[in-house]
Amino acid sequence: MRIILNTTPATTPVPFDYQAKMVGCIHKWIGERNLLHDTISLYSFSWLKDGKAEAKAKALSFPKGATFFISFYDDSVIKTIIQAILNEPAMFCGMTVSDVTLADYPDFDHRDYFYCGSPIFIKRRMADGSIKQYNYLDAEAGLLLTETLKSKMRRAGLDEDKTLGIHFDTSFDKKKLKLVRYHGINNKASMCPVVITGKAETKRFAWDVGIGNCTGIGMGSIY
Repeated sequence: MRIILNTTPATTPVPFDYQAKMVGCIHKWIGERNLLHDTISLYSFSWLKDGKAEAKAKALSFPKGATFFISFYDDSVIKTIIQAILNEPAMFCGMTVSDVTLADYPDFDHRDYFYCGSPIFIKRRMADGSIKQYNYLDAEAGLLLTETLKSKMRRAGLDEDKTLGIHFDTSFDKKKLKLVRYHGINNKASMCPVVITGKAETKRFAWDVGIGNCTGIGMGSIY
């Protein structure tokens, strides 16, 4: 299930690498129910929309407020989250949640094309212990996205969808690589739509939990 949140304007500049601040808000609202920290995240959230880059401040401004969404696989969490947001609507840089709306699911029987609510990140640990990052330029990217979603489905106790397949739409003319810095680590992620084929309930699951790695820190949300 997905909720869409609107905020009041920011009163101070918002740093480009605000993701750690977003994660702090999400964890505050999930509270004791945050059982997925440091494990496979069965939720996802988008980046803030409606910001303007301020070159002099080297930051973002949100003069009319921001919009973003949070999605959870476990629908029972939503009521708890909404109440937590109402009780503690303050975020960061002066922004406060001003409105929360439940979003309807699309018709997944007739939809397989999805846009990025945040960059899609793919990584794997190599035999020597190093971490390799992948993006839409890599031929194996789609297989790795499919593999990760199947892993999350197993964790959620869902049956395997043997018809599942995911690939980037590399024909999209506005695709780009996005360097995301989180806790001092540079991550190269993909801003590129994806095609997800499979059962409607599988696409609904992907809609909620996101795709790729690190959805718990704001990567891989789709809409």
